[in-house]
Amino acid sequence: MSGLEGFGFVLPHWFYWGWLAVMPLIMMALDKWSSARGGETTAPEKTPAELQAESEDPLIYLNFEGNWFTNTIDWISEKSGVFVSFWTVNAVVFYFFEVVMRYLFNMPTIWVHEASFLLLGMQYLLAGSFALLHGAHVRVDVMYNLLPIRGRVGMDIFTSMFFFMFALILMVTSWTFFQNSYSMNETTVETWGIQYWPVKAMMLLGSVLLFLAGVSKLIKDIVLFVRLGRERTA
Repeated sequence: MSGLEGFGFVLPHWFYWGWLAVMPLIMMALDKWSSARGGETTAPEKTPAELQAESEDPLIYLNFEGNWFTNTIDWISEKSGVFVSFWTVNAVVFYFFEVVMRYLFNMPTIWVHEASFLLLGMQYLLAGSFALLHGAHVRVDVMYNLLPIRGRVGMDIFTSMFFFMFALILMVTSWTFFQNSYSMNETTVETWGIQYWPVKAMMLLGSVLLFLAGVSKLIKDIVLFVRLGRERTA
């Protein structure tokens, strides 16, 4: 960072990573404090995929609850999604700062664009488990909607093997990327030159969270499939 004095204000690397780790915790604590004091809480708008899942995914519209193991994984998926959602605020502030510096002071920054797209990329990777929990991933339902409830659950169990193939490959690949990046202390090629291995670490963490969310869904699908079968024969 010592060679960047001529570029105006440059966000220190340590502050960038530290702020991304601490800021969501502060926002979540403030939200909890506000709710405890009787403040109004508004539920976020649901995506079209979530609305579709509410009417098509048996686990969601039956409000099926699993055991302590699946509930623990679902809690982690929920909280990780809420955690990274607050990062979007940083991107808005960063780009506002860039516009002010560029058009009012004629001093464009060298770090805002890179800081923002790295942030949003990590957010995308870490939010996969949250999206799976809420049925927000893109759904291909050409045949799915034609099946009865138990048939849909059975279809989810069958197609889960393709999901786990993807998740395992993503985990192995992410571990390789992270290991190589950390060993060489990889940095970005831009002037800011921030460390790249934390981004690869978030890729690995996101793939693990996605895998665990898939395990939770598979367990609940199997239990629901068996329960619906018993109710049918009862």
